[in-house]
Amino acid sequence: MKKLAVFDFDSTLMDGETIDFFAAPLGLEAQVAEITEEAMAGRLDFFMALVARAKLLKGLDIGTAKEICHHLPMMPGAKEAVDGLKARGYTIVCFSGGFRQATEPACATLGIDADFANFLYANAEGKLTGEVGGEMMYGNAKGDMILRLQHLMGIGREDTLVVGDGANDLSMFAHADTRIAFNAREILRQAATHCVDVKDLREILKIV
Repeated sequence: MKKLAVFDFDSTLMDGETIDFFAAPLGLEAQVAEITEEAMAGRLDFFMALVARAKLLKGLDIGTAKEICHHLPMMPGAKEAVDGLKARGYTIVCFSGGFRQATEPACATLGIDADFANFLYANAEGKLTGEVGGEMMYGNAKGDMILRLQHLMGIGREDTLVVGDGANDLSMFAHADTRIAFNAREILRQAATHCVDVKDLREILKIV
């Protein structure tokens, strides 16, 4: 039987927010983190927050960004959770409102089947332009994408598991019968079937 597990990336598969790590070399970590928190709590439109934070990264060297991405800390138990779900027959996908510069190497390491995210643009001089585009730009993007994957795989919500922590995960929570809020904001906890309140993704294996 086909089954689908979809994970958020920042603060779910990865222990932190990629964009906060990018902001640190620019001395803008606190400013970016404040916008991130407002968006994840559902108090600020996700698209507007994403665009505003990307603009703050203008001038960051793309080489620095890539180096940061290759050293992001994975959430404790991430690899074990992925391996355990695969052993149970799940196809595993990562949806991120963040950036594919981060999800691609992480998902390759974890053995995740596919990742969908956004891209930060760099100019010919190798500096971020402050512009962003991609597959997960809007608050409803994860919900739209999970419906497409379910159609492609020929499965329904009863065979779909989702894991996330913030408001932009709500749209994918709407299309899964197993909804795990992982150290999540209250707005997502209210939509969940299960809540995990420790930083250990292996807890998910106790649920499935």
